[in-house]
Amino acid sequence: MDILTATELQHQKDLQRLRDLRPMDDDFMRCLFKDNIPLAEFVLRIITGKQDLIITDCKTQKDMKRLAGARSICLDVYGTDSTGQRYDLEIQRQEKGADPHRARYHSSVIDIENLHSGQEFKELPNTYTIFIIEKDFYGKGKPVYPIERINLATGKSFDDGTHILYVNGEYRGESRLGKLMHDFNCTKADDMNFELMSERTRYLKENPKGVSEMCRIMEDMRNESLNEGIQEEKRMTVIRMLTDGMLTLEKIAEYSGLPLDEVKKLKAE
Repeated sequence: MDILTATELQHQKDLQRLRDLRPMDDDFMRCLFKDNIPLAEFVLRIITGKQDLIITDCKTQKDMKRLAGARSICLDVYGTDSTGQRYDLEIQRQEKGADPHRARYHSSVIDIENLHSGQEFKELPNTYTIFIIEKDFYGKGKPVYPIERINLATGKSFDDGTHILYVNGEYRGESRLGKLMHDFNCTKADDMNFELMSERTRYLKENPKGVSEMCRIMEDMRNESLNEGIQEEKRMTVIRMLTDGMLTLEKIAEYSGLPLDEVKKLKAE
């Protein structure tokens, strides 16, 4: 009987996990939409109801620049349409990840990304921050919950170009959105309603090149999580050293392996 190496065992685990993945899972969604403008356009047309929407650019895992000291974010899917409007499409498995403050922050960071020195504020593009949430976040059975700013004194829209949509991942029905949410929860391409979804899913789960791409993504995510854990342990070590107060900041940076600037930031906090 052949004994599998640790690498081979991990590969077998990855293949099993791949079979169970859905578009509702972050790592699968990343590959599903990667370099796939037609799919992004199709999904956004259904969610926004804008049937004439033309997506001209689409990126996955988009790192957004930020102000010094502010929290950075990485957008799941970030698109631009033919009129310059921006779309942030996020998958949220847990209700905690769909906190309204998070949606607000995503919208704000996109604004910062798209207004440069010398530009007028009115040049900010309209933005759509869209959270597809596995559960019905508001529990009212609605397919989509549009969030808009309202002038309470007049009852009219504030009209600042900011749009937030919470999509009910539990919603089913004969509408295109109901069928789309069905597809987002499928593990098999043959069970999906829409060809654009099923074709890409079949490629990533059944085509050798697609399977290899998915396995590489899963390996990258494991390494990323491991590195984040190592960095967090370093930060905790620095905090303990700072609390002891026995070493200079330079020595703490040397012993911990963290940059001196980061040690200074931790001390300031």
